[in-house]
Amino acid sequence: MEVILIIGSFVVGGVVSYFIWDKALKKKAEKIIEEAKNEGEVIKKEKILQAKEKFLQLKSEHEAAVNEKNAKLQAIETKLKQRESQLALKAEEINKKNKELDILRENLNSQLELVDKKLENLDKLNKKKVEELETVASMSADEAKKELIESIKAEAKSEAAAYINEIMEEAKLSANKEAKKIVIQSIQRVATEAAIENSVSVFHIDSDEMKGRIIGREGRNIRTIEALTGVELIVDDTPEAIVLSAFDPVRREVARLALHRLVSDGRIHPARIEEVVTKVKQEIEEEILETGKRTAIDLGIHGLHPEVLRLIGKMKYRSSYGQNLLQHSRETANLCSIMASELGLNAKLAKRAGLLHDIGKVAEDYPDLPHALAGMKILEKHNENPQVINAVGAHHDEIEMTSLIAPVVQVCDAISGARPGARREVTEAYIKRLQDLEELALSYPGVVKTYAIQAGRELRVIVGSDAVSDEQTDFLANDIAKRIQEEMTYPGQIKVTVIREKRAINYAK
Repeated sequence: MEVILIIGSFVVGGVVSYFIWDKALKKKAEKIIEEAKNEGEVIKKEKILQAKEKFLQLKSEHEAAVNEKNAKLQAIETKLKQRESQLALKAEEINKKNKELDILRENLNSQLELVDKKLENLDKLNKKKVEELETVASMSADEAKKELIESIKAEAKSEAAAYINEIMEEAKLSANKEAKKIVIQSIQRVATEAAIENSVSVFHIDSDEMKGRIIGREGRNIRTIEALTGVELIVDDTPEAIVLSAFDPVRREVARLALHRLVSDGRIHPARIEEVVTKVKQEIEEEILETGKRTAIDLGIHGLHPEVLRLIGKMKYRSSYGQNLLQHSRETANLCSIMASELGLNAKLAKRAGLLHDIGKVAEDYPDLPHALAGMKILEKHNENPQVINAVGAHHDEIEMTSLIAPVVQVCDAISGARPGARREVTEAYIKRLQDLEELALSYPGVVKTYAIQAGRELRVIVGSDAVSDEQTDFLANDIAKRIQEEMTYPGQIKVTVIREKRAINYAK
């Protein structure tokens, strides 16, 4: 019974405590809900305030943008109004000027009418005066014009000749100084040796017994050498020497080296000769190419075609009037570089053109063309610089010069070839050139005698005083100089001096 009471008391207490706890929870829940409602109201009010602020901000920005656009439109409107006012003023000015022009046209028309009337009156007066002059002078107007023209022509010729002489003297004074300065500076800065070559080479041997071995049985060895090299071997009574004769220096060099190896080896027979000549030809070709490359490197010239380099190396075995062609080309290249730098031109391009200017002399192609044109064709084939091509083709005036490098190459070529000791000419060719020079001057009417002096550097022309006047001597000197330039080839320049002397002779009886 006590146990039941205890349990009942526990149950009753638990129920009572449950109801109390449930009521507390409800109060707490209601409090939380109330706080949440209050917080929601606060957040709602904040959001509403933020929205209002954002709206006001956007409204103010919009109003500012609208005000800015209105201000711009207002400024454009004021500018347009200003332009309209300016255009109106200009229109008024144009209208005024048009009115003034109309007035001027009317005045000019009236003045032109007066001028036309005066010209008619002048023509009438002129005709009357001409008729009166013709009657007085017993000469027509056309005859008077002809006579006046002839007198004016004669006077103009004499004045022109005097003026030409004066200008030429002034030009010579200034041009000669500058030209001499540049040429002398160019020559002084280049130092080269001059080597005279012939069309024969001498091969020295130790004893005359070797001549028989070189000739061979019934001359088979010497015939084989001549057939393989294209060089004539002259075996005569000259002690310990064999003469190699050929116009091509490369062939002579091949024959000389082949003979040297055959004599050193001691085995001389047709099969051995053929073997040695073949090897020597290959070595010479290699040496030619190597010489071309070395020359280009020494001069600082790059980008040349291998065939052009081979032709440059071939110049080593070619001579022109006794002057080695490679040495002449190197000297011309250096002169061109120096002179081009003095004149403010492209020194590298001028040096390139100077080295290649005589490349046509060693070319196998284009045998019918002059060497300048042949060289030009070869360089065109190998895509050389157009200015270099023109300078090579024009250095003997076969074509027209199109760049300033061309005359530089022409001048430097003449300097290298015309300096004392550089070249030698065959006596017959030298005499023929002087004879042609004198005959050319003698072909002019009034020329009595001609003398080519100073090794052809000056031509003195003596004219008859009764056939040529003082004024005509200037024209005669110019004409002869022009013909020499056009018809003759010569190194350097030729001075033409025309001499007119009048002698009065009488006898005392």
